[in-house]
Amino acid sequence: MNAAIFDKLKLEGLLSASSVENIQAQKATQLFSVHWEIRTILYLGISLLTGGLGILVYKNIDSLSHQFVLLFIALICAASFFYCFKKKLPFSFEKVKAPNAFFDYILLLGCLTFIIFIAYFQYQYNIFGNRYGLATFIPMLLLFFTAYYFDHLAVLSLAITNLAAWLGISVTPLQILQENDFNSNTIILVGIVLGIFLVTVGLASLQKNIKAHFEFTYTNFGIHILFISLLAAMFQFDGIHLIIFLALIAVAFYFYKRAIKEQSFYLLLVSTLYAYIGFTYVFINMLSYSFSSGVGIFYLGFIYFIASGIALILFLMRTNKKFKAS
Repeated sequence: MNAAIFDKLKLEGLLSASSVENIQAQKATQLFSVHWEIRTILYLGISLLTGGLGILVYKNIDSLSHQFVLLFIALICAASFFYCFKKKLPFSFEKVKAPNAFFDYILLLGCLTFIIFIAYFQYQYNIFGNRYGLATFIPMLLLFFTAYYFDHLAVLSLAITNLAAWLGISVTPLQILQENDFNSNTIILVGIVLGIFLVTVGLASLQKNIKAHFEFTYTNFGIHILFISLLAAMFQFDGIHLIIFLALIAVAFYFYKRAIKEQSFYLLLVSTLYAYIGFTYVFINMLSYSFSSGVGIFYLGFIYFIASGIALILFLMRTNKKFKAS
């Protein structure tokens, strides 16, 4: 409340002293929302609980009975899903609200403990053998089903993460996994395909009105995976980096048009920054080919970063003002 406005109205005789006192007293006792604070604490609590469970297992893996640990994790998971199935509202392709304040967090706990259960089972008993893709494929199916059936965005994020992990493991030879060498050309190409796929699924969700509010989550994952994969391809395939750069600019222009249409400063910011990184890589490459002396490259590069940084900031500020004005 702006007290100066009420004082001015009081001086002008438009408000009586008693009215101003009543307004000030009402403002002093007015309730304020702690919705996001409570949500943050609950999400943090679930993360700490599952993280602590993982640490407990890791620290005591030799002293605890493996069957007891698995049973304990399974009971938490089963109890969480049992509660959610009992309390859930009827399924709909539209957005479905949680039946109570704790529903989303209990569902998230059930999903996280299920992932821990599968990972522990594989680590201790090697139930999938060398078929590591199954260890991510099975949780991925459950997470996608859970995300849609219970309408949960956080679980959808977990499902997309598992999808990316499953694809990466499935297309990567076992030797590369064991040596932790993830500079594989195949992974980069799969990342590009996955990014396009996620963006497409997001658009389809919106157009077909099938959980349309999931569109942003799909697009958010897709845009980052796609741009990062295109940048990685530029760095990896140096001989054709200009062609890949043109593809990156085309993708950035597409998201720029979407940002203008949807009045989304986030899409504009992301596409602009990734395009800037790609352009900077091409520019520095051109400098390195054009100048044999390192001094010339240094000065031109220094000027470029100052000028382009200022231009980028001005462009984003002006566009943001246009968004707010429209």
